[in-house]
Amino acid sequence: MPLSPEQLRRFWTEFKVYKSPEARVELINHYSYLVKITAGRLVTSLPGGLDREDLVGAGVIGLIKSVDQFDPTRDVKFETYAIALIRGAILEMLRDEDWVPRSIREKLKALDRTMMGLETKLGRPANEQEVAETMGISTQEVNELMVRMGRTNVYSLDDILGSGDGDDHIHFVELIVDESSDTSGEVEGKELRRILAAGVDRLPERERLVVALYYFEGLTFKEIGKVLGVSESRVYQLHTQAMTRLRTFMRQEGGVQVH
Repeated sequence: MPLSPEQLRRFWTEFKVYKSPEARVELINHYSYLVKITAGRLVTSLPGGLDREDLVGAGVIGLIKSVDQFDPTRDVKFETYAIALIRGAILEMLRDEDWVPRSIREKLKALDRTMMGLETKLGRPANEQEVAETMGISTQEVNELMVRMGRTNVYSLDDILGSGDGDDHIHFVELIVDESSDTSGEVEGKELRRILAAGVDRLPERERLVVALYYFEGLTFKEIGKVLGVSESRVYQLHTQAMTRLRTFMRQEGGVQVH
């Protein structure tokens, strides 16, 4: 039976204040449904050699981390925080398994380099036609690659904040919840949050809305498409454009190392 709001408050207090291991287990069990929901939304078709339990196992690691690190006094919903870390843990596992074929990965890297180069040259994100002409492919192929990039989540806000491997990786939502977070590098957490917030504020309205709905509300690209009245593939493109703008902005404004 799900815990009541009063029980949840009590368990959070018992765990965070009194370090109760029993309360920790209760919280993990209560929020375990987030793992299956996130895994199901994230990957609709599994790469060879993996099954749904592999995704769930990785997601549980993200859930446990979110329970251990969450600060209930912050003005952020636990579900929002947990989904981001669960998603990140699953994607890291998939990346370790190298589930994107090498040929596709090379095309995505080429697309990424082209978009970044044109952004620097033009002072704005390039449109599909400009990218297609530079790469010598059709605009349809560019659109398909953008959709693939969104689905495989080759880069996201978490990747922009990546400062290394393993425990050094900074998750976007952690900066919101934990003001003491930093990148263990030249740019401290407070300055990084300021630069990121300024970059998000400069995004065009639709791209800013996609970022808000995806990272703060935990909606899928398909659900965001329904909100905006556009196709799922168009949401992938908007997300990709937003990430390109943010990466360029953060590199230029703060010297933030991006991937």
